[in-house]
Amino acid sequence: METQVKVLDLEGKEVESFDLPLVFKTPIREDVINRVYLALQSHHRQPQGRDPLAGERTSAESGHPPTGRGISRIPRVKGERYSKSGMAGAVASTVHGRMPHPPRSEKVVWMKVNNKERHLALASAIAATGNTDLVTKRGHKFTAKLPIVVSGDIENITKIRELKKFLQIVGADKDIERASRRTKKVSSSLAKVTRIGNGPLLVVSNNSKLAGIVKSMEGVSLVKSADISVLDLAPGSAAGRLTIWTKDALGSLTKNVQNIGA
Repeated sequence: METQVKVLDLEGKEVESFDLPLVFKTPIREDVINRVYLALQSHHRQPQGRDPLAGERTSAESGHPPTGRGISRIPRVKGERYSKSGMAGAVASTVHGRMPHPPRSEKVVWMKVNNKERHLALASAIAATGNTDLVTKRGHKFTAKLPIVVSGDIENITKIRELKKFLQIVGADKDIERASRRTKKVSSSLAKVTRIGNGPLLVVSNNSKLAGIVKSMEGVSLVKSADISVLDLAPGSAAGRLTIWTKDALGSLTKNVQNIGA
């Protein structure tokens, strides 16, 4: 990879050259990225459990003796002349019975990962954004040379049409269309969830008003360089997301990440 990259303005013109941080020379370890991604993703899970008496609040019990009645030995509700009497209950194979192996609230759902491994995964994910083969392999559509670095003027954009015009200049508009096609609504028994495709990622030093604009654009994400994570750079643990960096964002990458890339 070249040691310098061209900085583009909002018109797509090259205005200056910029020395890439050493982190872009980090060997890309997809196995480490995958392991750290799963660990960080587990931190968004919420432990859940079930009431120990769920499905057990019933008078159902087995017969005494349980044999010789011409029916199965499963526990049955006591009583006569009402809807539940004689029906099976209190076991996992019955209607409104208990769960066979319910989730337990004391189960540890958070995965731990070493700090060095986490830093290496972040450095590898950053380096992957400059690898054309990996970005293309993820299915992204673009025409500009990677990594894409723009001037800080993009952080002063206040209108959606201006941002769309810039993304069209760098050839990322087709990737937004691709992300829109991958967006779908998934229905379940409880709610409808919208899954949005992953398009370009904007990494800035100060999101200012740009964050509100990006929220209105489907598939486009924005993150500050100080808050960048493997979850942003490698959705689904697949490295090589199409990323647009501002010059100031590259300059403010954390020191320990750059040391790993050295």
